Amino acid sequence: MKSGIIAIHKPEGVSSARVVARVKKALMAEKAGHTGTLDPFATGLLLCAINKGTRISRFFLDGHKRYLARICLGVETDTYDLTGKTVFTASKNIMDSINKEDVEQAVKSFIGIQDQVPPAFSALKHKGQPLYKLARQGKKIQKPPRRIEIFGITIKHIELPNIDMEVFCSAGTYIRSIAFDIGRKLGCGAHLSKLCRTQSSEFKLEDAIHLDTLERLDKTTAELRIIPLSDCLASMPGVVVDKSIARKIKFGQKLLKKEIGPPLVKPNQFMRVIDNNNDLLAIIQLNENRQEYNYCCVFLS
Repeated sequence: MKSGIIAIHKPEGVSSARVVARVKKALMAEKAGHTGTLDPFATGLLLCAINKGTRISRFFLDGHKRYLARICLGVETDTYDLTGKTVFTASKNIMDSINKEDVEQAVKSFIGIQDQVPPAFSALKHKGQPLYKLARQGKKIQKPPRRIEIFGITIKHIELPNIDMEVFCSAGTYIRSIAFDIGRKLGCGAHLSKLCRTQSSEFKLEDAIHLDTLERLDKTTAELRIIPLSDCLASMPGVVVDKSIARKIKFGQKLLKKEIGPPLVKPNQFMRVIDNNNDLLAIIQLNENRQEYNYCCVFLS
């Protein structure tokens, strides 16, 4: 069975877990998972790992992300997005005092490295329980701030109370929290009313297939949308090996630096091992002694 990553264009109103279940069924896959959740109201790029692809999911969790977001000023909600209960509404006087220059200045101030407080309604866990479940029970848990980086924010359109913008950020960034913080900075409150992920690591939304389109395809045609394991990790250094090294990998035998050739990586950095057919055989790391490699994942059976 084919393994790899399939880029899905997630529709609005469905959870990431449900998307994975539908993709798994459409491909008749043995295993499936995703590499980073999207809220049900959000749309856009969801990377689904198929079969052995689930073993490389972790290599995408720390990848950068790009979003198109709409922030609505003047209304603050408990979830920081349009699905929550309104907890604050700004007066007309406050809203009338805000101009586009204020908005531009506030938005640009969030560019850079910073500590962000995750929202109480999130999938982060506290003692094994997702925060959103605890919050719905009236138990709001405040997680400590996390270091993130906003590489860039571009305002696309301002028609108050709405701000349309593109956000390019590090993994772990909550766009809902950015919306909330912008509202607080402007003194009017705000919430995230629309969100679309357009990029995750090196994958882009324009290369994704709509979920309903995938489900209409026959299995053979649908499998053609699966990106092979090695191509998924094209940005990771790689080395092509012969059949003798492939055999060593298959049986978990020690790999010496002199057998692989000059190292393409520093100690503990990941490296792909592929064969002449571009099939991914393993992911390895150069040992601290710089004389041999440690196995991280082996894909030969």
